Amino acid sequence: VQLVESGGGSVQAGGALRLSCEVSVNAYRSYYMAWFRQAPGMEREGVAVSTIGGGSTTYADSVKGRFTISRDNAKNTVYLQMNSLKPEDTAMYYCAAGWSGGDLLRPSSFRYWGQGTQVTVS
Repeated sequence: VQLVESGGGSVQAGGALRLSCEVSVNAYRSYYMAWFRQAPGMEREGVAVSTIGGGSTTYADSVKGRFTISRDNAKNTVYLQMNSLKPEDTAMYYCAAGWSGGDLLRPSSFRYWGQGTQVTVS
C-alpha cells in the first residue's frame, strides 16, 4: 500500500490549506484513513480519522471545528481541510491507513504511512 501526500506549504496564521492523500489500492475503501502530524522535537500525534466509508470521524481536541477530514472514494483520496490555521499547527503531516485496533489517534494503531508533507504557519 502506497500513500502519497500533497498540498502542504507555507501560510499565514488564519489561512487555510487542503492536504490530499492518494492511496494506491482499491482496498482503500475498506481502510480507516487518518492524518497525523509531528512537530520538531515532538511525538507524532493524531489529528483526524475517518472510518470506512467516511461515516464517522474523530478529531483531536486541538483541531476540532477547524479541520475536516473527508474521502473521495472515486479517486482513492482522503483530504484534510485545514482552516483558521495557527502557528502551533506547524508540523510535518502524515497520511495513514489501515487501523489495526486500539486508540484511533495513536500512531501505533495504523499500519501504512506516507512520507509526509510540510505545513508551516507563520
